Amino acid sequence: MQERKQFVADPVALALHALAWTVAEQSRADRMLALTGLTGDDLRERATDPAVLAALLGFLEAYEPDLIACAAALDVTPSMLVTAREALEA
Repeated sequence: MQERKQFVADPVALALHALAWTVAEQSRADRMLALTGLTGDDLRERATDPAVLAALLGFLEAYEPDLIACAAALDVTPSMLVTAREALEA
């Protein structure tokens, strides 16, 4: 349980898990790249950049079904993903 608390408390770690979930499905990954303006190279080179991670979480927020599905897959609440984005943008 301690490990989960650390994962949730770290917005970068939470966003990286959300990134992994997002790119696990090709059509969702393609939609994310198209809507955020990010490229595959951006993701490879800047995966831990707070701006990139915030953009990814913003993408999930913009489509509630993805936000809810991602949160469920990561065993967090949707509001935790929103809070992580806010922290990354600060």
